[in-house]
Amino acid sequence: MTDDGSDSSSLVEFSVNAGQATITLNRPERHNSLTPALTSELLEALNRAQVLGQDQDIHSVVLRAEGSNFSTGGDVAAFLEAGTERADYARLLVGQLNQAILAILHLSVPVICRVQGIVTGGSLGFVLASDLVVATDETWFAPFYSVVGFAPDGGWSAILPDVIGINRTREIQLLNRKISAQQAQSWGLINSVVPQNGLDDQVQQWQHELAGKVQSSLACTKQTLRTENDLAQIEARLELERQTFVEQIVKPEVEQGMQRFLNRS
Repeated sequence: MTDDGSDSSSLVEFSVNAGQATITLNRPERHNSLTPALTSELLEALNRAQVLGQDQDIHSVVLRAEGSNFSTGGDVAAFLEAGTERADYARLLVGQLNQAILAILHLSVPVICRVQGIVTGGSLGFVLASDLVVATDETWFAPFYSVVGFAPDGGWSAILPDVIGINRTREIQLLNRKISAQQAQSWGLINSVVPQNGLDDQVQQWQHELAGKVQSSLACTKQTLRTENDLAQIEARLELERQTFVEQIVKPEVEQGMQRFLNRS
């Protein structure tokens, strides 16, 4: 443990400073790609943040990542290595990913997502669930499902159409289009685009502004913008993504797609 309460050996670090919680994805050598171990630690961190938020010990949560890329979604190599256990592996991973997305949505305090580099696959769900998102001017988002052979997860079909429209969502996924940070901002997917060296300044500005607001009012705003009925619908759609992902992952063409993708990467 470090002085601020974080564990530098963890796949996900958690710290609190001056009423602000920070959750950091800490697998930079693999571009913070998702595994059950990482998503399990992320859920623990989000649960800690929820308790602190309810007790009004924190005013906001920052979700960030170490390294050059925010997160490249599920670890394709790990899926391939799962072999005959691939369906169970996918069921666990996507299930935990869904729980993390829902946990972010349910947090009573605002969540700021700090994004650099690439965001692909299910990791888009963290962006979709956050309240304020800042990305660098070189950031881009892409699905890669139709390239590898996976079914969409992480809210690509469950949440994204409500943000940017179903026609855009369909084209992006079928043709594996990249979304630039500038395009993402114009579509309402993110809030701010800054140079790489401006990420922390934007985060700190939002933290300062949020700390000066009435905390119960912020919680009410989150609660009324997404009602329990809205959250229940999102949960059901995410569950459909999980079921479809598990059914798709065992098909022979998906194993071939993973092998092609890893040989080319």
